[in-house]
Amino acid sequence: MAGMETTDVVILGAGAAGLMAAIEAGRRGRRVIVLDHARAPGEKIRISGGGRCNFTNRALTRQNAMQRLLSANPRFALSALSRYTPDDFIARIDAAGIAWHEKHLGQLFCDGKATQVVDLLVRDLRAAGAELRLQVSVEGVSRTADGFSVATSAGPIAAQSVIVATGGKSIPKMGATGIGYQIARDFGLGLIETRPALVPLTFAEQDLARSAPLSGIALEARVGHGKIGFDEALLFTHRGLSGPAILQISSYWREGDAIEVDLMPGRDIAADLAEQRASTGKQALHNALARHMPDKLAQYIVADTGLTGRLADQPNTALAKIAERVHRWQVRPVGSEGYRTAEVTLGGVDTTDLDAKTLQARSVSGLYFIGEVVDVTGWLGGYNFQWAWASGWAAGQVA
Repeated sequence: MAGMETTDVVILGAGAAGLMAAIEAGRRGRRVIVLDHARAPGEKIRISGGGRCNFTNRALTRQNAMQRLLSANPRFALSALSRYTPDDFIARIDAAGIAWHEKHLGQLFCDGKATQVVDLLVRDLRAAGAELRLQVSVEGVSRTADGFSVATSAGPIAAQSVIVATGGKSIPKMGATGIGYQIARDFGLGLIETRPALVPLTFAEQDLARSAPLSGIALEARVGHGKIGFDEALLFTHRGLSGPAILQISSYWREGDAIEVDLMPGRDIAADLAEQRASTGKQALHNALARHMPDKLAQYIVADTGLTGRLADQPNTALAKIAERVHRWQVRPVGSEGYRTAEVTLGGVDTTDLDAKTLQARSVSGLYFIGEVVDVTGWLGGYNFQWAWASGWAAGQVA
């Protein structure tokens, strides 16, 4: 340890959770060093929400958190989330003078650029006396008699506490790695299998050949898997399906599973077509359906049913067949676009091995895991940021 740089807390990762933890620990008078191999802090914050940062979701409550956060133990997140709420982060945004607006389903976005949130966090970090070091890679963490030794590309650092806020595997082009999982393994902590989440789903080649003309079409839909379903926008792509409804259901979907899509939720297309049949029956069936949806999609659906001819020639059984295809379309994706485009990573450090109040490893005093590296994954729409803020805040109170 002689000659080695020493500090109280080393935080691995300058993302949402890491920056929050640094601010809170620094405000307690702790000497804090934040390390990140990126050129700039908060890169996922910067690109989130189309560059406007969907920074929290005010609809998140203790009552619905267990449904809207996926984990092997959904109750684990309740402690941190109940102590640091969406209102708490909104208060920080308001105090900084950052204008924001609410979209649907409680999603909050900056009126301006997401970099305002990054700038706020970095200002608060520096005001708290913490130090941010960028373009420094972490090579490993080992136990010492007095705490930990963090091996980095700039030399070792001795620390009393280490907070792992390295994120998951999503968006590797932004530098995502699996080092947080490796550190957990090195210290004997369990891992829940990881996979991409909030990610577009892909079709098989033969299905793509038929659906290619639909690329770019978007519409409001209901997408379900088992007992869970989401009423949001769906987008046809050149690889399959995307849009908020698909990203949401991707967290529940597994390879080999089918999803069910209602392309016209809240409507009865069979009844609508029967009404049209009485007044405009001479038009082609796909033209009749195109009065309710994009023309190319109407052609695709009619062709899929094998029906032909005029609307007037279709019996009620044919209209029921159309309705089945519109309201209960069974889709069996072959895969997802993977970590390349996934917004988050499902799975991670097993919460069984962490203290819910402090995020400290139960078997390793002074070692903490926060944010996306932990087996807590939220719905689309600000839930993952709120988990980052809350878990970072919780660890920052004690590390």
